[in-house]
Amino acid sequence: MNKIALLDDNPEQLQSNCNYLKSVDSTMVVTACTSAKIFMEEVKKTMPEVLVLDLNLGDSYMTGMEVAYELKLPVLFASSNVPQYIKEIETLKREFGLCVEHITKPFTSDEFIKTMSRFFKEIQFFGAIDYVHLHLGKKGRTKIATNSIVYLSSDKENGSESNNKMIHFTHQKPEKLIDFSFTRMEEIGLQKSQFVTIHKSYRVNKHHIKSFDKKRETLAVEIFDGVQNLPVVRHLPVSENYISALKKILK
Repeated sequence: MNKIALLDDNPEQLQSNCNYLKSVDSTMVVTACTSAKIFMEEVKKTMPEVLVLDLNLGDSYMTGMEVAYELKLPVLFASSNVPQYIKEIETLKREFGLCVEHITKPFTSDEFIKTMSRFFKEIQFFGAIDYVHLHLGKKGRTKIATNSIVYLSSDKENGSESNNKMIHFTHQKPEKLIDFSFTRMEEIGLQKSQFVTIHKSYRVNKHHIKSFDKKRETLAVEIFDGVQNLPVVRHLPVSENYISALKKILK
């Protein structure tokens, strides 16, 4: 079952898209909003797997493109503004390895349903929705979208002897990862080619690296802060042993 989140500032179009999806197999709408701000709050709770986004949303909070870059999930852009965003759509697909599709308004129900059905087949074929199952604190075994993970860190509260870790996300608060070893990451599906070592205490999703400060030897990433309930930039230390490898990744 594909969990879908829809964002369109036109209430009638939003409702139509929801209705169209009822004709698409194995879909469930978990979020449908006309406001980007409310949408970003909702997805933290509903954890969608696929996005259907308008591009120009009629407010100054975020564009649909900014939402897509923030969440980094497979996305279908359903908008009348597709032509002016083509370069950014191509970049989103190329740089983050996501399945990205678009359909230009106005479209018929038949056109939308056929586009969405084909898009799901593409997602399934390329495995763009990649998940792992992790033991998160009191939640227990939980299904997590790999692209939503920004970085993993040692659980400093319990000292270096603890085998627990902390996991930091793009759009939900950090969680404690129970009995997790960095040396066994690949066994559960967190590939070293994607989650790079920058320090003995940190493994970072390379798709979420924003910049590297050579002078301070720190790496900038953006995570969702569970205290402030908004995205914040964190600067993580990079050990000297890993600087050369990191530079190659960032080329």
